[in-house]
Amino acid sequence: THALIQEGVEFASLAVAVVDEQHRFGVEQRDALRAKAEQPPHVLVMTATPIPRTVAMTVYGDLEVSTLTELPRGRSPIASHVVPAAEKPAFLDRAWQRLREEVGKGHQAYVVCPRIGSDSAEEDQPPSETDDDRRPPIAVLEVAPLLREGPLAGLRIGVLHGKLPADEKDSIMRAFAAGKLDVLVATTVIEVGVDVPNATVMVILDADRFGISQLHQLRGRVGRGSAPGLCLLVTEAFEGTPARERLDAVASTVDGFQLAELDLEQRREGDILGAAQSGRRSHVRLLSLLRDRELIGEAFAEAEALLQRDPLLQAHPLLAEATSRLVSEDRAEYLQKG
Repeated sequence: THALIQEGVEFASLAVAVVDEQHRFGVEQRDALRAKAEQPPHVLVMTATPIPRTVAMTVYGDLEVSTLTELPRGRSPIASHVVPAAEKPAFLDRAWQRLREEVGKGHQAYVVCPRIGSDSAEEDQPPSETDDDRRPPIAVLEVAPLLREGPLAGLRIGVLHGKLPADEKDSIMRAFAAGKLDVLVATTVIEVGVDVPNATVMVILDADRFGISQLHQLRGRVGRGSAPGLCLLVTEAFEGTPARERLDAVASTVDGFQLAELDLEQRREGDILGAAQSGRRSHVRLLSLLRDRELIGEAFAEAEALLQRDPLLQAHPLLAEATSRLVSEDRAEYLQKG
């Protein structure tokens, strides 16, 4: 875990560093692990949904990319659909029917909410991408009793969130994995590391309150066995709004890199010469990754060819001076941090 990067942890001879779930680590955190080696180690970062900065680094040429396009053995495809609850309330009723149908077949289900309860600041709550005055996000502790008494009455329902004691969380997950619960109503604590092959359907409430990468990670909790997975993205966002377009895009593909491109388009690449992993603030003044991708590729090829011919840039003193100024600043270090 992150404990590896704290002070006092030393390696005898660190040669390879593999960082899984890359989007959960900051630039400085990933670099801190690499800094524990006497010589720069080989670094492999893995993620289902690359962060905007990572996509940018692949374009600028500082990261080599390998893409795994096949599902792991034993996995089944996942179908995703947007459920427009405000426009078509009957679609939400049908979503609960589909969940009951899956449970009737002997399978299990997740219901995911963006909030735990009525508290405003909670560790499980995803960051809001807008500053609007919409109603508070749907909460686990409010939804669970409504489901027990309403559309999911009679099913065995458990509740899981980050504020539960560790032993209680473990107990609930073990019960769900053992098939003692039909439905798990949870926050994003199930986003990573949960593997229950018998879970085939996920209903994400207020899906527009989650980011693209979170939605992609969450739906990866279903379809992990021989039965196909189903992910239902419930939203009150109307057709044509940016939030709805984002959900439509998530529903249209399970290609994490394609979703990362969309994330890049919406959130921008952050600062490749700084620690920001997304956003519009950048030390790069003139280039736009979205607009100038082809030009950046051509420039990279030209730079490589030039350095092969003239490694010290002796024939290009002005370029050498400008490069030297950049390298002497802390900003240049970020090109190596990934």
